[in-house]
Amino acid sequence: ACSVFSQKSCEECLKNVSCLWCYTNNTCIDYPVRSILPPSSLCSLSNARWGVCWINFEDVIIAMAVVAGLILVSITICCCYCCYCRKRSRSRLDEEEEQLARKREERRLQSLQRKHERKLKHDEIRKKYGLLQDSDNPYSRFENE
Repeated sequence: ACSVFSQKSCEECLKNVSCLWCYTNNTCIDYPVRSILPPSSLCSLSNARWGVCWINFEDVIIAMAVVAGLILVSITICCCYCCYCRKRSRSRLDEEEEQLARKREERRLQSLQRKHERKLKHDEIRKKYGLLQDSDNPYSRFENE
């Protein structure tokens, strides 16, 4: 029983995990397992110790609330950041794809323009050496020499 350790020391009382030390009257009592926190009629939270003597229940509750709050805030921030990054990367990919399509079309038009210029140049050379048939008279007489 925990009451055996009353009026001794906190460390001796808390060696048994089912015991609770109360600093107001230096008593070792059984931990009330039916409730999560010991009721204030049994011992106030600032004077109650369980597990270790150097921290009281108020500090444990505050520390747990802070840790839980930090975890929730960090999870929320991570979720928001990931959602924002996905939207941003999708829009960035769409922009890059659009830019590539524009460049591809520009290259195609430049290629067609160069092809047309080459054809004109070749036609001039053919005309110069008499190899080009007249477009006015496609049926010309073939002369054997």
